Amino acid sequence: MKTSGQHVKPQSVLISFSGMDGSGKSTQILNLQDALLAAGIPVKNLAFWDHVAAFPGARANFSHKFLKSDGKVGTPERPAQRNDKNARTWYLTTARVLLYAVDAFKLRRVVKQAQANFDGVIIFDRYIYDQLATMSLDSPLARAYAHLVLKIVPRPDVAYVLDAVPEEARKRKPEYPLDFLHKYRRSYIQLQELAHLDLVPAMALEDVRTAILKKLERCIKLEAAEPHYSLESV
Repeated sequence: MKTSGQHVKPQSVLISFSGMDGSGKSTQILNLQDALLAAGIPVKNLAFWDHVAAFPGARANFSHKFLKSDGKVGTPERPAQRNDKNARTWYLTTARVLLYAVDAFKLRRVVKQAQANFDGVIIFDRYIYDQLATMSLDSPLARAYAHLVLKIVPRPDVAYVLDAVPEEARKRKPEYPLDFLHKYRRSYIQLQELAHLDLVPAMALEDVRTAILKKLERCIKLEAAEPHYSLESV
């Protein structure tokens, strides 16, 4: 990143957070945002579902009306009965193939626009990886499709995948059946290998926070004219 000098095009750093529900993404995004702001680094937050996903209303209505999903975010006090990404029929897979391609092209446009006039860190809450993780990547066809989609989207400077023990994740967010969460986790591990993502092991929250900051320091060098642009003291 550059923070001084005239007639210099702004440069931004792109970071994404992915992982199954209950892996702690929201908490760690807030932790990283606070650390960056404390270091004097501007932050722009984007959410894949809010800013990228094509036809979000129609997709939500389809899940509610046809898949009988309540669409709620589960809590330990109020478990939810979601039935959307865990539904893997052939016709839903076909629809996802088409929708995720549209998502990929839209993501490329959104990232380009965000980077055009912003000099700081852009943090994505979920990315195209979370869409691809809903597919059964044991299939060679699904992996070939994932390869094609990954060629369309911009690669983040740092792409975190927060691992989670399915049983523990379900305790935090009881939304999906446990057998699906095990399959879901497997897809993320396969994607991590396929796309060379930055896997953060399941650990205590503070250990995860430390691992995220260390990975950021190693993967990208946050430089600026002012010396306070650094995470070393955070």
